[in-house]
Order: sequence, then C-alpha cells, then structure tokens
Amino acid sequence: MAYILSVFAVRNLLVLSLALNVSLILRVLLLHDSQDGSFNGFFFAEQKEEALATKITRLSSSVAPSSSLTMAQGDEDRVINLDHGDPTMYESYWQKKGDETTVVIPGWQFMSYFSDATRLCWFLEPEFAKQIVRLHNVVGNAVTENRHIVVGTGSTQLFQAALYALSPCAEAEPISVVSAAPYYSSYPLITDCLKSRLYKWAGDARSFSKNGPYIELVTSPNNPDGFARRSVVNGSEGILIHDLAYYWPQYTPISSPANYDLMLFTVSKSTGHAGMRIGWALVKDEDVARKMTKYIEINTIGVSKDSQVRAAKVLKVISDNSEGPNEGDSFFEFSYRVMAKRWKQLREAVQQSGLFSVSDFPPQLCMFLNRVFEPQPAFAWIKCEGDIEDCESFLRGKKILTRGGKHFGVSPKYVRISMLDRDKNYETFVRRLSTIRS
Repeated sequence: MAYILSVFAVRNLLVLSLALNVSLILRVLLLHDSQDGSFNGFFFAEQKEEALATKITRLSSSVAPSSSLTMAQGDEDRVINLDHGDPTMYESYWQKKGDETTVVIPGWQFMSYFSDATRLCWFLEPEFAKQIVRLHNVVGNAVTENRHIVVGTGSTQLFQAALYALSPCAEAEPISVVSAAPYYSSYPLITDCLKSRLYKWAGDARSFSKNGPYIELVTSPNNPDGFARRSVVNGSEGILIHDLAYYWPQYTPISSPANYDLMLFTVSKSTGHAGMRIGWALVKDEDVARKMTKYIEINTIGVSKDSQVRAAKVLKVISDNSEGPNEGDSFFEFSYRVMAKRWKQLREAVQQSGLFSVSDFPPQLCMFLNRVFEPQPAFAWIKCEGDIEDCESFLRGKKILTRGGKHFGVSPKYVRISMLDRDKNYETFVRRLSTIRS
C-alpha cells in the first residue's frame, strides 16, 4: 500500500511540474506575441519559421534563374534574366507531345566507345546520321550530298574541332581567326581559351587587313543581330566556317539550301533541346572531317550515344510531323507562330516606351513554310536611344538582365536579349519594357 501511494505521489508531482512548465511557456509566448502585435499563441514559432523561410526564399531568388523567380516573387520585383539563349520556350510543345519522343535505353546498351568503326566519324550513331540527313532534306536548309557528318558535344566543341582541323601546322605563328562585328560573344573566348599556338582571335573581320591565311567565322542568321551574313574579308587565303545554328524556319525564311564547305548546326536552337549537348557538322573535305573527328577523339573520346539516340528520336518526330497529314501541328509551325507573336509584342513595347529601337528585316519567301515573312531571330538586338550610353547597365537597373554590345565587339548602347525564354518571363519582360520612360 505504501508503495502504491509513493508511486501515486511521484506521478502527481510529474503532472504538476509539466503543467507549470506549460503555463510558463504559454506566458512567454503570449508576451512575445503581444510585443509583435500578434495573438496567435503557439503559432508564434511557426510564424517565425515562415518569416525566416520567406527571407531565405527572397535571398535565393535574387540570384536564382528567372524561372525560379517566377514563383518566388511578384512580377514587379523579380529579376528577368534574358542574358542567355536558354530555349525553354519549346518546353510546352514537347510536353504536349507526351511519349512520342520518349526513349528507353537498357542498361547493357551502348556500352562500347564505337558506334560504327567503319565510318569516318566512328562515334556517330547511324540512326542519328540518318535523321540529320532526313531533316535537312525535309526543311531544305542545307546540302547533305557528298558531305561527311561529324557529331560533337554541341556546336562549341565542333567549332574548336574545326579550328584545329583548318589551322596549318607549318606556319611560324598562329592563324588569325576573325568574324564581322557584332559577332557571337563566345567566339573570342573559345578561340583563345587554350592559348593555342595554332590559332588566335584577331577581332572584327571588317578591319582585318593582315596578309596570309586566316579563318573567318560567318554566322547566318547572325548572333546577335539576326541578319543574314556573308564573308567579309576578301583575301585569297581565307578559310570559312559557316555557323548555321539559326538557319531554321522558325527564325528566318529558308530561301535555298546552304551549300558551304563546313557548316555547323546544333540541336539546342533547332529543336530546343540544349541539355542534350549535341551538334553536328556537314563537312565537304574528307581530310578536314578526319581531323575534326581526331580532335573530338582526343578531347572527349567521342560523343554520348545516349544523347545521340535521344536526338535522333526528336529529329524523327519533327520530320514525321512536317511530312504528315497534321502539318499544322508540326514543330516548325508551332515555333513560327510563337516567334511571330513575340516579335510583334516586342515591337509594340519598343514603340510604347520610346527609349529603344530594334532592327527591321526585309520579308522573304520561305520555301519550307510557303509564306512570306520577316526574319524573327532568336535574339533581339536592341539599342538604347538618347543619352543612355550603357544599355546593359540601364536595363539592369530595371531588373532586366541582358548582354551588352561590348561583348560582341560594338558599342555598349546595344544589348542582346533572348527571345526564347518561357512565356511568363517573356510576357513580363515586354510589359516592363513598354513602361520604361527614363
């Protein structure tokens, strides 16, 4: 009996102690709540956690990509990053396609380095090569007959491989590499990043007058300004590389098949699949193609087969839809309509603001889409008018991130703006641009 009473007494003391502690905690919480103007009792801690989480979200959003900012902040506060040409505009189309482009790769497949040891480019997947040729023939934007296909990890690697293949080894000094300004901002960086003794960046092709061999980069349509380009330097010893990443019907009318000695293309801008990191070169000269293949072999021992197989599937779906009965739902029709709408919105915003100007393009007949339209490039080349000397800094002050003209070899009064972001970001951008007055 005495044991039971002692246990009972201990339990009573524990209960009493717990009650006193709870009462004390409640008083402390209520005191803090009253000081903060809040009367939520136990929810005080939860509110503090939510407040802290909000602060952390805002902090991370300030440095996060624009897609994250869409959810984290209101349109007026968030930064819109249009500096990079990340082609997320195309996500909605491929989402609607569902499983049409789904590829299942068993764990045992594609384990070898080799795709076809009998080919010049031995790491090129046969199905990918087949779909490259088919798509070019469907669109009519490049000659593929009597061409060697070299696959690369994006057109950047192919550009480096081309420089390696075209540079003479016996020269006493590196061969000059030029491009007419405004040129693609990464050309100087890529050319000089390895400090090669074979080649070096020599700047604007329009001011280049050095005697001897040179390599000229011709980007058409041009990045950043969207105009069709031809070679500028008329030297007899010039070697040309044609970067045709944007020569597709959503960006520019396809007037005729491109027919050059070395042409570069990339999946990222043609289909929007930048994350695949796949590009290809159409090369006329066999020795050049072999040297390009050798460079990629030394650099990365080939190119991902998984990416090639996935890319082949995407190209096949595009060709099927372009030739099939539902051409109105084809990838290029969708892309053309989106780009046309965006360029119309941009021109209206520029006109409403009055502080900017944007290039006009002559309309042409597109043999693929069978319609006449003005080029609608993947980038807008915008000029700040009046007293604004640094357009990039000016727009940064309006929470719009762009890439300034100095990166492209021209005046900082110009900026390049990506037209390929998601709908919500792009629409927010044109609304904000239209309201900028000073």
